Amino acid sequence: MPAPDGYLYRAASDRPYFSNDGESYLARTPLKDVEKSHPLRVLSAEDYAFWQTYGYVVVKEAIPAEAARKLLDFAWEFQGLDPQDPETWYEDREFRDELDLHLHVYGFVEAYQHQLIWDSRQSQRVYDAFVDVWDCEELWVTLDRLNLNPPNVRTRDRALIEPTDTGFDIELHWDVDTTQGMLPQRVQGIIALDDTRPDQGGFQCNPELFRRFNQWQATQPADRDPIRPAVDRSEFPVVRPELQAGDLLIWNGMLAHGVARNTSADGVRAVQYLSMMPALEEHEELRRSRIASWRDLSTPTWNRTLVGDARRHESLRYGRAELDELGEKLLGLRSWHGPDPKSATGPAATGPVPTAPQDADQ
Repeated sequence: MPAPDGYLYRAASDRPYFSNDGESYLARTPLKDVEKSHPLRVLSAEDYAFWQTYGYVVVKEAIPAEAARKLLDFAWEFQGLDPQDPETWYEDREFRDELDLHLHVYGFVEAYQHQLIWDSRQSQRVYDAFVDVWDCEELWVTLDRLNLNPPNVRTRDRALIEPTDTGFDIELHWDVDTTQGMLPQRVQGIIALDDTRPDQGGFQCNPELFRRFNQWQATQPADRDPIRPAVDRSEFPVVRPELQAGDLLIWNGMLAHGVARNTSADGVRAVQYLSMMPALEEHEELRRSRIASWRDLSTPTWNRTLVGDARRHESLRYGRAELDELGEKLLGLRSWHGPDPKSATGPAATGPVPTAPQDADQ
C-alpha cells in the first residue's frame, strides 16, 4: 500500500532508510557498501563479505528441519493435493484470470497468516539474519506465501505462459529498476521446506553480474531492459545454491535471479517466501492494513500478485496466529520504540480498522 504522490516515510531506525511502500527503500549507502554499526548475530564475517560481494547468502538451519517439513505438509494440505499421488497435482481447474493461471503454473500457495508461517517469521535466528544484512534492528516482516512447484508438465507447463522478449522473466530478472540513477535497496528471502536437487529447479542467480554490475552497465545501451538482463552466461554464469530443509537464502534486489523449471520426474520444490525490511511505523495506513490482514486472515494488499485462494480462502479454515513480542513488532502491532497503546491494545489490534488520518505532508 504505497503512499500517494511518491511520499517517502522514514523507517523507525537510526540508519536513514526511506520508502513509500515497504518494499524498496532509498538509502545513502547501498547495502553492498554498508559498514557495520551493529555486531554480526548470525552471519560470520566471511558470510557477510560474500553477501556484499555476490548479493546473496545462505543461513544454514535458520529454522529446524522438522518445522520446515511441517510447513511442507501444510502446503500440500492447503491445496488439497496428495504428495503420494501425482495425478492430484495436475487436475484441471478454473482460473479467475491470466494472473491466476500464471501463479498456478509457478506453484504459489495463497496462504499468508497460518500459525506455522508465523512461527518462521518470529524465529529469532531468522530475524537476526535480516538484522545482519540491513544493519538495522527495527524491522517488519513481509506478509508473503509459500511455493510448491511439482514438475512443470501438463497443467503446470510453463509453455502455457506466453513468452515475452522484454520485462519480467521468471528464469532471470531483477527485483528493482536497475536503470535508475539512485538504485533502490530491496531484500528478499526464502526458506527451503525440503532438500533441493538440481533437476527440481528452484532459485538460481547471477552473482558475477552482481559483483561486476557497474562495469557491465557501462557497456550497455541507454535503452536496455531495466529488469531483464541480457548477458553472456559463459561470462556471467547462473548458479543454483544448494539448500536443505530449514535453510534461509537472502538476496539483494540488485541480484539477477529467477526460478528454474522443475524437470524432475516426480520431485517437488517447496519454499516459504520470507523477508524483512526497515519498519515504517509512521506509515499508519500501511501499518493498519498489515494488522488487519493478520487479525482477519485477509489477503495482504502490499503486492498485487497476492490473490488469495479462489476455492476456500484461509480465513474460512484457520484461526488467528498467536504472536510473541518479536512477532508483534515484526507485524507492526507493537512499536520498536516502547509501548504503543494505539497499536498494542487499541482498535487496530482487536476491532475494526479506523480510517487512517491524512498526513499533513501528503
